[in-house]
Amino acid sequence: MKSLACLGSLFCLAATLAAAPNAQPWKVPTVMKTLSNGLVVVVSEDHSAPTFGLCITYGIGFRLEPEGRTGFAHLFEHMMFEGTPDAPKGTFDQVIEGGGGFNNGDTRFDFTEYIESAPIYALDPILWLEADRLKTLDFSPANLDNQRKVVEEEVRVNVLNQPYGSFYWLELPQKAFNKFPNAHNFYGDFKDLDAANIQDVKSFYEHYYAPNNAVLAIVGDVTPSEIFDKVEKYFGGIPRRQVPPRPDVSEPPQTAERRFNEPDKLARVPALAIGYRMPPRTSHDAVVGAVVGELLHNGDASLLYQTLVKEKKVALSVDGGLNWPLSNAYEYNGPTLMTSFVVYPPNVTEAAVLSAYDGVIKELQTNGASQSALARIQAKMRSDWYDQLEIPIERASALSHATLFDGSPSRVNEIPEEIAKVTSDEIKAFAKKYLVPADRTVIDRVPAAPAEKAEGAEKGASQ
Repeated sequence: MKSLACLGSLFCLAATLAAAPNAQPWKVPTVMKTLSNGLVVVVSEDHSAPTFGLCITYGIGFRLEPEGRTGFAHLFEHMMFEGTPDAPKGTFDQVIEGGGGFNNGDTRFDFTEYIESAPIYALDPILWLEADRLKTLDFSPANLDNQRKVVEEEVRVNVLNQPYGSFYWLELPQKAFNKFPNAHNFYGDFKDLDAANIQDVKSFYEHYYAPNNAVLAIVGDVTPSEIFDKVEKYFGGIPRRQVPPRPDVSEPPQTAERRFNEPDKLARVPALAIGYRMPPRTSHDAVVGAVVGELLHNGDASLLYQTLVKEKKVALSVDGGLNWPLSNAYEYNGPTLMTSFVVYPPNVTEAAVLSAYDGVIKELQTNGASQSALARIQAKMRSDWYDQLEIPIERASALSHATLFDGSPSRVNEIPEEIAKVTSDEIKAFAKKYLVPADRTVIDRVPAAPAEKAEGAEKGASQ
């Protein structure tokens, strides 16, 4: 663990760099190599502590799963922890946690990642474990049934039995987009999950869990030559596999606002989800959009909070941002939204909330951002990014994603500089181009009437 003095110096470094965009920026050191089987390896040296962070990212996420297999990307994240013939279930956690480390996995629209952090002496066992579950898994009906039940229970807990049912991130994309990759239930329809058999699961694994569909990033008290040798030792013998072609995720233009009104049997107060279609990640407009998203949504000083909650009192809370809440504004590889989630009082109308909301957007379209507000949010965004890159496991994650999307880890060093260059005029132009009714989808979730609540409770009990 870093000392308090060391942590303090890191925060000072991040703040200084964020506040001085013209200063020589700190660059994350990276070295990259591709093995003969297609596995891309990225190494970033950081000798501040005898630890390491590891992230292996696979090019399979919610939007990339095939039709008829909704929820498979997420289901398979769970299956990867069910053990292998050589490392039975539980071995993975026992080895890593017993050595003082931790691990996790998560699925997003364009990738599934597995992360570990531990003292440096645990590096070899962890590399062996990751390579072992890339070779094969314990494909047993019992493991499939177990994880299918776990995923379905997650749906019940996080969606069916929660106020608002996560509609602002689960349902909003389904209504905002047209094509299956972007507009299906990525948590998984029960009919698809229940229909899955062992052969389906094994086929999914063999198609997407391939060394040539993965990026392995390691950050910490290591050297590139050391890591390349170790990765070759453990992963080099795993053969390439045939990865399916990437589906067409492009969307036809939206031509009119999409509006929906829905009852919610568990909500006590109404809420709005507002989603605007965003530009491609690789465009400069996307960085401007990231700044706009923070100006609108970041904390009590944000434009929406100050107007809707503090001034006009038409909202109880405001959250959101570009590519929110599942990931950050820089890690998507297909159509995405800038989302606002607004909870408002029951004595306020949807029209009143949207009128106040549109007033904030109109101000951006007319005047852009004030210099003080823009400087504040740019400093915070840059500082947050540098803080993330200081943590080995988070740096490994960012490097792995950037390399998966762009073929190079250099993107992580470009983001702070691009944020610093965003101008008020660009914010004005962005708001005029993208934050328009014809590009947005609005869902109004209101508390259900007593009869609807009773009917909903009966349906929930039968799931």
